[in-house]
Amino acid sequence: MLRTTSAQQISNLTLNFKSHFRKNIKLAYPVMLSQAGQILVGVADSIMVGQTGTVPLAAVSFSNSVFVVLLTFGIGIAMALTPLVAEADGKRDELRVAALLKNGLWVISLIGILLTVCGFLILQKLEWFEQPAEVLELSVNYFSILSLSLLPAMIFQAGKQVVDGLSHTKQSMLISLTANLVNVVLNYILIYGHLGFSPLGIDGAGYATLISRILMTLLMMDFVFRSKRLKISHFFHQAKTSRVIIRRILSLGIPSGLQVLFEVGAFSFGGIMCGWLGSEALAAHQIAANISSLTYMMASGIGVAATIRVGNFLGKKDFQDMRRAGYSSIMLATGLMMLCGLALVIFSQHIPALYVDDPKVISMAASLLLICAIFQISDGVQVSTVSSLRGLQDVKIPSLYILTAYWVMGLPIGYILAFKMHLGVSGIWIGFVIGLTVIAALAVFRFHRLSRLEPKSQNE
Repeated sequence: MLRTTSAQQISNLTLNFKSHFRKNIKLAYPVMLSQAGQILVGVADSIMVGQTGTVPLAAVSFSNSVFVVLLTFGIGIAMALTPLVAEADGKRDELRVAALLKNGLWVISLIGILLTVCGFLILQKLEWFEQPAEVLELSVNYFSILSLSLLPAMIFQAGKQVVDGLSHTKQSMLISLTANLVNVVLNYILIYGHLGFSPLGIDGAGYATLISRILMTLLMMDFVFRSKRLKISHFFHQAKTSRVIIRRILSLGIPSGLQVLFEVGAFSFGGIMCGWLGSEALAAHQIAANISSLTYMMASGIGVAATIRVGNFLGKKDFQDMRRAGYSSIMLATGLMMLCGLALVIFSQHIPALYVDDPKVISMAASLLLICAIFQISDGVQVSTVSSLRGLQDVKIPSLYILTAYWVMGLPIGYILAFKMHLGVSGIWIGFVIGLTVIAALAVFRFHRLSRLEPKSQNE
């Protein structure tokens, strides 16, 4: 009798997790395709620019290493909208959803303007990063064009996070993939000079990015305000600007932004350190960073699903399913990243050859892809678990985990391995492995502990 009861409990648990797997995948796959599409545009940028030479590829790598810190900090702040909207949706509070959108647009647009100003201030001091002179010369115009894309990117992101929080992830996917296709076509026209245009080189890639981000914003705002499924337009005019809601968005958004800033900033600073080793090392880093960003964004899609579903169950006060939703996301991300790691091992020698024909760069990049394969599991675990914690509206302590793991441990160890123990660019990437593994372990422990308690919603 005891055995029968135990077997039934195990069977019920398995069925419950299967249900969560299906629902997580349904939410996650559009986000995965959307984010993978955005990264593939970056890959296409690098491949297309790489055909023009190693130095232009290094310039794109350096510029993006700095620019992505600004962009992802803004995206991190906007990510606060998703758990708040998911919780309001769980309570069927449509007026609050509209209020979150209205206040979120104000906050995120202001952030976009401030980030644009920061971009142009950084542009005046690029020499502080001590990159090769030929790399800096090519970077100036490209970086200034990218900076102009920050405001439309932030407005798009505010709309996207609200739509995602309402579990409508497919529309964001379609908009992103459409804009990404436009980006690739414009790259082909503007970088090389087709259809009567003069070849613009890496500046052409910058203009393509700017135009595609403006298009994304227009398409997203059109969907948000005209969609009958969302019902936002009906309540938007009733919603009021609220200091309470703005404070709530910022109280979650700033730590979320810092999480992304600490992580992306670590990889960006790692890229700057690679630049100290020369143009070839920086180009090899760009190739490996492109590919690792692609696999990360796929896992991040599962993380978005975790944030939505955990936040939704929090609103419903269904704490048992909230915990299962988080753990099923962690298991899915781990399995996906194991497959990605295997693919990187198999194709480590072939992928770099798509970018450049420099044998030294290809060899260095291949070794970095093998290191990248090692940290795939840690990366999948940490992004899905941190996202589950975000669904619980727990963002401050995970921010400290990320700061400590990367900036106190990973980067210093990487510096020592690269410059003191003469492991070169591989030493910097070994530091990334250490940082990701530490974050994954700490985040899993925190989610396990917090999800066993009854969370207190902080909505006001």
